[in-house]
Amino acid sequence: MEIIGIICEYNPFHNGHIYHLKKIKEMYPDAFLVLVLNGYFLERGEISLLTKEDKVKIALYYGIDLIIELPVLYGTQSADIFAQKAVELLNYFHVQKLIFGSELNAIEELKKIALKIEDSHYQKSVKEYLKQGINYPTALAKAIDTTLNFNNPNDLLAISYLKAIRQNHFLIDPISVKRTSVYHDLESTDSIISASNIRHKLKKEEDITPYLPKNVIPYLKEYKEEIYFKLLKVKILTTPNLENFLTVDEGIENRLVEGMKKSNSYKEFLQYVKTKRYTYNKLNRMCIHILLGIKKQENVHELSYIKILGFNEKGQNYIKSLKKELASLTKIKKDSIQYQTEMKASLIYDLIMNTNTYSFEIQNKPIKKL
Repeated sequence: MEIIGIICEYNPFHNGHIYHLKKIKEMYPDAFLVLVLNGYFLERGEISLLTKEDKVKIALYYGIDLIIELPVLYGTQSADIFAQKAVELLNYFHVQKLIFGSELNAIEELKKIALKIEDSHYQKSVKEYLKQGINYPTALAKAIDTTLNFNNPNDLLAISYLKAIRQNHFLIDPISVKRTSVYHDLESTDSIISASNIRHKLKKEEDITPYLPKNVIPYLKEYKEEIYFKLLKVKILTTPNLENFLTVDEGIENRLVEGMKKSNSYKEFLQYVKTKRYTYNKLNRMCIHILLGIKKQENVHELSYIKILGFNEKGQNYIKSLKKELASLTKIKKDSIQYQTEMKASLIYDLIMNTNTYSFEIQNKPIKKL
């Protein structure tokens, strides 16, 4: 039995995710699938259109055997931290292969890039280019002197996965599946399009039913951006020392306050605050950290516990086989920053999305597929 790892956000779960799972099953018919799942607030600073609970139910329905939580403390950070913690979680469950989508689908080339990035010389070059206001993918390409186009979030994330595996000496074999859609493409109407394209069409009130399984559509929640903006506005304008929050650096706190005073919407606010150095993704993450109150000193790099979100019968039996190894790790530590941040994220998500995820978090019971 091959133990296969997957890392996903499912925002939302769509036809491309079904394609991904089918390809894995084609390659490894007897695969045991372990999913590390990001919850309410996501790596690019977005807010999930599906609740954590509903994502778990959907994942189990489509054949995932075991689902592990990626804590919001790590799931809302840069690709390297996101990848490091997700791969670390997979390693605890003895995952043998990590299978991810990639536009390039050139695993050996991505490995070479990941190896080069670890060199201090290249790291220094990247920082110099970033100081010039060049975005990270372009700075990276310039530093390593390559014409290979990896300016796609999934390829960049793949590089972060490869770095995490190598640096930690994890015995996990990385395998890529060719993506049939491009993240930046917001116009395609093929049966498989990116999640960003689906969200874009949803904002424009276009029909998205061709791109999602029918049983997923009822789970979709409506994102109330005006509520999010108001909550963020209160936080920014009433909190002293914004620079204490995670990723609020280099004096941008003054620009945040000024921008909030002059803006009437979240879009206006982002446009005012954005600079060459601060991309929209970086600003979105920063806003999440402010809203959740995550301070720099709370940016702990050790997992306080591992939370199992769901499993089927195979998954339950596998957990039992690891009971001795996982006994102390799976005990929820309610006094930890990890737990407190997760609960706060749930409460704020409920305000924005008009949901009741807090009751799911309080129950603290894995979902079992019967």
